[in-house]
Amino acid sequence: MISAKIAAAIGIGAALMFVLNRFAAIPAGVEGTYINLGIAVLAAFAAIFGPLAGFFTGLIGHFLVDLTAPWDIWWSWVISSAIFGLGVGAFWKSFKIEEGGFGVKEAVLFNGAQIIANILVWVFIARTLDLLIYKEPFGKVTLQGFVAAGVNVAVVLVVGTLLIIGYSKIRTKT
Repeated sequence: MISAKIAAAIGIGAALMFVLNRFAAIPAGVEGTYINLGIAVLAAFAAIFGPLAGFFTGLIGHFLVDLTAPWDIWWSWVISSAIFGLGVGAFWKSFKIEEGGFGVKEAVLFNGAQIIANILVWVFIARTLDLLIYKEPFGKVTLQGFVAAGVNVAVVLVVGTLLIIGYSKIRTKT
């Protein structure tokens, strides 16, 4: 059972991810890849609210982007966004965000988790699913996977960390 708080977080996170990724995406120079601020929102919501919120925020947010885009729904990338949220969210208790204790140690842990999750998801999972589901050329999906991982790591490192620091500052320290 998902609590009302987590359900609200999923709705708000998915809506923010959708708006940012659909209307503020910047082409990354490789076909089908973009610099998306929504990935920072996804990482932050996963880190704050946990793996279920991360999974469903990524799944719904990315699905809505693809649903309203001029391309078809790319399930390989929708699934990968969900797995990214799940992966970052798996460590949420270690980040101490709700307690207002997100310091340097927690920021390093958060960024270690997001870097590993980004590489795992975009270099391995999305690329493999693109090859299996869509029969995309190996060179194309390899380039897309590495570029997506790189730009996502950078966006989450800067924007995601700042979002979490800001949120953590408004929490009461326990």
